[in-house]
Amino acid sequence: MTKRKIIIIGGGAAGFFCAANLDETKFDVIILEQNSDVLQKVKISGGGRCNVSHGCFDPKELVQFYPRGNKELLSVFHKFQPGDMMEWLDQRKVSLQIEADNRIFPESNSSQTIINSFVSEVENKTFEVKTKSVVLDIQRDEDQYIIMSNTETYRADFVVYTTGSSPKSLNLIQKLGHSIVSLVPSLFTFNIKNETLKDLMGTSFPSAEVFIPQLKMDESGPMLITHWGLSGPAILKLSAWKARELAELKYQFQIVINFLGIDVERAVELFVNFRKDNPKKTIGKAKIFDVTNRFWHRILWLSKVDLDKNISNISTVELHRIVGFLCSNKMQVSGKSTYKDEFVTAGGVKLKEIDFKTMQSKILPNFYLAGEVLNIDAVTGGFNFQACWSEAWLIAEDLNSKMF
Repeated sequence: MTKRKIIIIGGGAAGFFCAANLDETKFDVIILEQNSDVLQKVKISGGGRCNVSHGCFDPKELVQFYPRGNKELLSVFHKFQPGDMMEWLDQRKVSLQIEADNRIFPESNSSQTIINSFVSEVENKTFEVKTKSVVLDIQRDEDQYIIMSNTETYRADFVVYTTGSSPKSLNLIQKLGHSIVSLVPSLFTFNIKNETLKDLMGTSFPSAEVFIPQLKMDESGPMLITHWGLSGPAILKLSAWKARELAELKYQFQIVINFLGIDVERAVELFVNFRKDNPKKTIGKAKIFDVTNRFWHRILWLSKVDLDKNISNISTVELHRIVGFLCSNKMQVSGKSTYKDEFVTAGGVKLKEIDFKTMQSKILPNFYLAGEVLNIDAVTGGFNFQACWSEAWLIAEDLNSKMF
């Protein structure tokens, strides 16, 4: 039997996982990667630990973490979901751990473990990997594709396009007839200059609430003060779900922060009860709320309350001022910061042009797409990788099932 030729363009998560699942008795496979290393995002994910996936095993629940692509991914996750990915790795002797927040990491706490399992799988199949191979053009030639790179020209019976969301790769696919939804950043931190945050980087809040009045959108979860402003899951979720709207606002908008994650009435009640039980304490040493001393002292300074003032002498006006800064703190956002290495975008190939039973293009025969090249993205926590694994697995299944 003559083997069919598959060219996988992009040696990242989706491209490599697809190759790792292809039948080497049916196919000759070449992976073309433009960088000098493959699987670069896998390497740096989760601070080098690789957040492989997320411990959510119900497809209906899982799709709720995808601002774009949730409807389309439902059928995909019914065929391959985080539990399947865990089993795939387990069969290759990669032990995983599910952390308290449900993120899944290798027990080794090293992304290299995941990379090694993929690379050895591809090497065992004797597939070729060519780095520093920049694809310049793709042309159809009857029932084949001609792929021109900076070093070589290839012919392929099938193309798997897993390039990520670089503008060049999107231009290339647009030239072949696909429609592109313009790219905007997703998963970014908010740049804020505000006295509440100044010099307090590293201070975290376990269950903050953040509200964007202009968009009538709120999120809750852990939040972190950074050099530039605010980050953490509560902020990143907002940036993902409202990626397009925030781009339209040019990242200039107001937010209301509840650092405590409890309503004003409850905060007042806790304060009053603490005052009743500790009438002789000074306000500066009072541990009323779950915040750091430095942050508490900043709130008191903003509220114009002396740290040495006895808590029983705090007036109603002062009390409401303190609680206001804690539970309803208005701030102006004046830009964004993205993690360049783990950069995620909203936008890419229009989803209606993809058959989600197989991940095959509806426009180009024998042409498959997966990963960030599609208009699919997720919040932080291993979800973007899971979409890559599931889509890539579907492609391999469809190709392996073909009879020649």
